[in-house]
Amino acid sequence: MKILVCISHVPDTTSKINFAEGDTKFDTTGVQYVINPNDEFGLTRAMWFKEKQGASVTVVNVGGPETEPTLRKALAIGADSAIRVNAAAEDGFAVAQELAKVAQDGAYDLVIAGRESIDYNGGMVPGMIAGLTGANFINNCIGLDIDGTSVTAIREIDGGKETSTTSLPLVIGGQKGIVEESDLRIPNMRGIMMARKKPLTLVEPAANAAKTASTKFEKPAAKGAVKLVDAGNIDELVNLLHNEAKVI
Repeated sequence: MKILVCISHVPDTTSKINFAEGDTKFDTTGVQYVINPNDEFGLTRAMWFKEKQGASVTVVNVGGPETEPTLRKALAIGADSAIRVNAAAEDGFAVAQELAKVAQDGAYDLVIAGRESIDYNGGMVPGMIAGLTGANFINNCIGLDIDGTSVTAIREIDGGKETSTTSLPLVIGGQKGIVEESDLRIPNMRGIMMARKKPLTLVEPAANAAKTASTKFEKPAAKGAVKLVDAGNIDELVNLLHNEAKVI
């Protein structure tokens, strides 16, 4: 079984986010980047298929040279090879087209993507990959077992879980639950040294036009000052809730 794991290069949630050029560009100064958490869960499940069922695992990213350390980390975790599509990941449809081409050219049986990236939270790419490749698709996947070409998957739905059966080729949008957080792997020294020798292939993008463009970013409004009211001063509390907060 050939598995392709899509890896997004995203800011660590602890990084301080700022914008530049009149709030039209993301300011990368001092920002630490990591593997998108939903993708990391998927990569860990792919490693299970590699170790238990002999699958081969390739990771792929759409991005510039700055994303290669993130791909190398995925290789250090245990992926066999990596592909970087040399294009800016600024539009969900364009990214999906590039990933779909890689999936088709490599004849992958299973494509694992995170249900969404934590930077733009578009949630569009996995479904579009499936549509462009003609593969089956399961989103919000929290459980995945494969026997030959037969697949049993569990996905999260409102108020519960849904178990589905399907077949390869398959695209999934994975998330926490497909493995648990305690199952995630930290690269060890041996893995880091081996990652340096594993192939990282550079692929030039196809001539695909983006369908959307970001024009401006805006941070959430700052929280207002907190007013403390003495526990015994009920009249003042009622006054503030009525006249200032206007909730009663």
